[in-house]
Amino acid sequence: MNTKTSPILTVQNVCVKYADRLVLDNVSLSVEPAEIRVILGPSGCGKTTLLKTMVGLLTPESGSVSLFGKKLGELDSPQSMDLLKRVGILFQNGALLGSITVGQNVALPLEMHTKLNGTIISEIVELKLSQVGMLHAKDMLPQELSGGMRKRAALARALALDPPLLFCDEPSAGLDPVTAAGLDDLLLTLRKQLAITIVVVTHEIASIKLIADNVVFLYSGSVLYEGRLDGAENAQSGPMNDFFQRIFRASAVSGTSESALFDMEPLQ
Repeated sequence: MNTKTSPILTVQNVCVKYADRLVLDNVSLSVEPAEIRVILGPSGCGKTTLLKTMVGLLTPESGSVSLFGKKLGELDSPQSMDLLKRVGILFQNGALLGSITVGQNVALPLEMHTKLNGTIISEIVELKLSQVGMLHAKDMLPQELSGGMRKRAALARALALDPPLLFCDEPSAGLDPVTAAGLDDLLLTLRKQLAITIVVVTHEIASIKLIADNVVFLYSGSVLYEGRLDGAENAQSGPMNDFFQRIFRASAVSGTSESALFDMEPLQ
């Protein structure tokens, strides 16, 4: 009996340009249901551009992106909106609205995209905040939270509509190692509890080693490797070897995080 499942996300021969500059060059990949896929590579390699293309924020020059078996480029605006309601996004800085409470932030997607009454929305907000360990912060403003707490609150908002697919853009950026590890553990727990598929853009090796089922290594806008993490780590030469060796050396730089080191000297 064939039990093979269809990919939840497929990127096929995608090219993206900014003006005349080619940023993504013939990128292809696929992500299976309930997988945690990490997209990694040096700063400037096209990771965030790829994420924006996968969620429909950028339209590729050529190629296609399919979510849940449907090509984004073949859908009209209402169809695209309905499809993207099944996708959650955790932005790098959280992107919480500072003028309203954490609970109100989490309620926004429910108020905008459902016809649920206020009582049910309040119950869902409390459930989502409980799932990320942030129920106590429901009535707090985002500026009253630590960096890690803001990421968790933003994650609760990303999960408000129960999306089967979650994108995370540099979720550990700016966090101390203990807080970052706690967020990684939370993503693993949510995947187990909700059977959710998670695509993470990062170059934080500690996070990658903990959460990744498979990785995609981007370099200069192209896919250099797709597969298990150990295959990328064991590269004997070339950009992947340079990437992982540089991370190893970063651990010897006192007070310098992996993200900070890459931001100072992007590999290009």
